[in-house]
Amino acid sequence: MPRVKSNVARRRRTKRLFKRTKGYRLGKKNVYKHAKEQFDKSMQYAFRDRRARKREFRSLWIMRINAAARKGGLSYSRFMSGLKKANVQINRKILADLAVNHESAFSELVSLAKNRAGREG
Repeated sequence: MPRVKSNVARRRRTKRLFKRTKGYRLGKKNVYKHAKEQFDKSMQYAFRDRRARKREFRSLWIMRINAAARKGGLSYSRFMSGLKKANVQINRKILADLAVNHESAFSELVSLAKNRAGREG
């Protein structure tokens, strides 16, 4: 069986890795062993943080809704409970956008939730 040399494949693999690690600091960009370790770790961080970003945004939306609802005299939990009882099905992302950009529309939702929460609570 003929002997196989890996020069071309190895060079291609190395160049691809160095292209991906461009911008890293010190030997993590141009020492193959360190670059490979750092790139693998970077991909782990990216995978983890794509999921964490969703949690962070939901938390941000809840903070914004809570702040706007408290201006109207309701806590976040009472506001959401009132909306649910009024059968208003708007997700937190849209509610947060209304709270920040369309205060009049949000205040109508607060009054609706206040009426519903007071009637059944």
